[in-house]
Amino acid sequence: MLHSAAATRQLEAIAQEALPAHELMKRAGEAVARLARAWAPHARRIWVATGPGNNGGDGWVAAHLLHKAGIPEVWVTQVGEPARLPPDAAWARHAALEAGVTVRQHAPEAADLIIDALLGLGASRPPTGLLGEQIDTIRNSASPVLCVDLPSALDADTGACLGPLPRTAGARLTLSLLTLKPGLFTAHGRDLAGDVWFDDLGVAQTETEAPAACATWGGVDHLPTDRAKHAHASHKGSFGDVAILGGQGPQIDGAGMVGAAVLAARAALHGGAGRVFVGLLDGGANHWDPQAPELMVRRPDRLTEPEFLAQATVVAGCGGGQAVAEYLEPLLRLAKRLVLDADALNQLAGTPALSKLIKTRRHNGQETVITPHPLEAARLLGATTSEVMADRLRSATALAHELGVVCVLKGAGTVVASSDALPWINPTGNARLATAGTGDVLAGMLGASLSVSPGLPLRERVERAVAQHGALADTWPGGVALSASRLADAVQTW
Repeated sequence: MLHSAAATRQLEAIAQEALPAHELMKRAGEAVARLARAWAPHARRIWVATGPGNNGGDGWVAAHLLHKAGIPEVWVTQVGEPARLPPDAAWARHAALEAGVTVRQHAPEAADLIIDALLGLGASRPPTGLLGEQIDTIRNSASPVLCVDLPSALDADTGACLGPLPRTAGARLTLSLLTLKPGLFTAHGRDLAGDVWFDDLGVAQTETEAPAACATWGGVDHLPTDRAKHAHASHKGSFGDVAILGGQGPQIDGAGMVGAAVLAARAALHGGAGRVFVGLLDGGANHWDPQAPELMVRRPDRLTEPEFLAQATVVAGCGGGQAVAEYLEPLLRLAKRLVLDADALNQLAGTPALSKLIKTRRHNGQETVITPHPLEAARLLGATTSEVMADRLRSATALAHELGVVCVLKGAGTVVASSDALPWINPTGNARLATAGTGDVLAGMLGASLSVSPGLPLRERVERAVAQHGALADTWPGGVALSASRLADAVQTW
């Protein structure tokens, strides 16, 4: 479970009331020092950068313990006036100085390890002055950095980077204390935090005392299941029909997106759908895919007949262009299960009548998934892309509530949101997916997941497909370029 900054402060207040004075900070500093020694056992110079709040106090406790453990050079810098430190941090600083730790006026030219204890939950705006300079130095350092609770100047709730992004950086590790924060797993948080470790500091969260979580992360069985374990009497109808409606052909400018629909169709096929139909919006030309002859090409109007839509899963919009518009009304009215991607979302954003239709689907027992990237989400919300990126959890949740759908907001730490559960942040995936067509593959995988496992809750089916999509990138062979066509062929049957 992930907790917001406000919920973490609430839990911290509860713990401090129950524990002896300074005990919580003592435990935090001990956890930092323990992880520092385990991660960099041969470090001889450790720079502990302490800030003006309790995050700095955790750093002072860690510096004290590392000095006591015999590290040859514990180089401590202090940002902020010592007289203005909070009580716990002032206690930690005093104890460290009494033990022989000294304060340096500037950062070292080099360090075997840096402990970033400048800012924690309190970051709310880009840092300036000496604080900003030290954060910039740490963000761009080639030395390994251990971040205390959060990378300094990372928004705990949104993953937004406050201040300039790093130009280059070495290894990063973050020890999240007391709770895990959503900002560590989405937006810029995944890059700034590096590997995330967690220590609850021995504070048990009881049902009556624990503040409400704001999101969930991980915990999804994204691995495919063996088709051979299904009933022997299964047939292709047992695994459902998926129809892909998209792939507008070349227009006046010569541009066409037929490949987007084909990629989605291959992913649905390899994802386990019993039959996959393709309705290409290219003016009726006859096509077939020699690499996947199992795909059944049909006229788009055949795939919007009421009898077909009453039992099929439809993926609409992959490369659909303007041509997808005429099919959206029957799809929204009649499709039992519907995945809306790309151009279907753009048409939805610009047509109030379609927005009204989509809101009725949940009440009719129909399942709907939308898969916007940030720009498409901004169009649907009537916002800007920067506003969406400033709070991805809130944006995905707003779309899910407003439209009555499951929203898959794509990006670093893809967010899955619905109106009946906490938003979920996908733990899988990496920059290999930043190539054309991988979103179409995801749409096809979602179509297969919705079709193959109708007995599972909708959210679970969506999360499984999103997690597997990212896991394919995480396990991709080194030295082999990930293209969308290769990704679609790598999808495994559920």
